Amino acid sequence: MRSYTLHLPHEARPGEAHDLDRAQLVPDGFSGTAFAFSVLWFLYHRLWLAALLVLAGLGATALVGYGLGLSPAAGTVITLLVLVLIGLEASSLRRWTLARNGQPARDAVVAFNADEAEAKAMTRWLDPARTPSVRTSTGFAGARAAEPVIGLFPAQGGR
Repeated sequence: MRSYTLHLPHEARPGEAHDLDRAQLVPDGFSGTAFAFSVLWFLYHRLWLAALLVLAGLGATALVGYGLGLSPAAGTVITLLVLVLIGLEASSLRRWTLARNGQPARDAVVAFNADEAEAKAMTRWLDPARTPSVRTSTGFAGARAAEPVIGLFPAQGGR
């Protein structure tokens, strides 16, 4: 099973469906497509700055390897390790960019595939009885005052 984060605009309110057309579901974990198609993956997801940084990083890695006189096998291993790092961090960069652009993570679900995750996230968002925790600038806060906050404090307000 894989975890997914639901990203919605700041003004979106639980139980309202009109902002769900702008919702994005981001899978957590290793991204094989980001590993295989690094720069193209970032361009596909409209992560322009990250695509530039990845392209510059891969170019710098190649230049440093060439400047140090590394063998082609060593250069290939180093490039593969950099691509593994890109595959591991691609989803985190996507979440960071969405949060920076006004779509913070509003819920997290665990599912077998993206379709099931989307169904779970939308059901939880639209069902007022099962309203997800809403992320605020200070962390996760319960949607209703009676709900306990998961984290270091036993109740909302830090009593």
